Amino acid sequence: MGENPSRAADPSGPAPSRPSGFGQGDAPWQRSDGPAGPAPAPDPDSPWVTGGVLLAGFLMLCQGAVAALEGIAALAGSDVYGDVGPYLYRISLTGWGWIHLGLGVCVALTGAALLKGAGWARVAGILFASLSLFAHFLFLPYAPLWSTIVIALALFVIWALAAYRDPDPASATAPR
Repeated sequence: MGENPSRAADPSGPAPSRPSGFGQGDAPWQRSDGPAGPAPAPDPDSPWVTGGVLLAGFLMLCQGAVAALEGIAALAGSDVYGDVGPYLYRISLTGWGWIHLGLGVCVALTGAALLKGAGWARVAGILFASLSLFAHFLFLPYAPLWSTIVIALALFVIWALAAYRDPDPASATAPR
């Protein structure tokens, strides 16, 4: 049947309702369907989590081996490193050789332990990556490009090891 013209929609009446759904709130940051809820629990078996620790272990193993070779080159007194002149944190090349050799061996062993899944290696990895970062910061005048690369890799290793959460923390503290 026909519509009654007197029953037509009043233009000054209530506005037509719009669908309320995701992203239809009053402001761009509001949601009309309620709060988002708690964030999901991190998945310790996620490829991103385990992959970050695996990559950190591999990087530590490789960087430690290269740092040990760096130390051997400094100890051998070859022409790999030149004289840098006056420098506030100046250490003899022999001193740098021993520092890099010792730190490199520790970093490589910790990286190997990380790859084997040793629980203690995460804390030791953060410690040795921090020491490596500090040593290469002081070694910047001798090898600026390589030291910058090692600093960036050490920052990633520290982040990856600090962000990882043990899937079963009770098993780490339980006596075996």
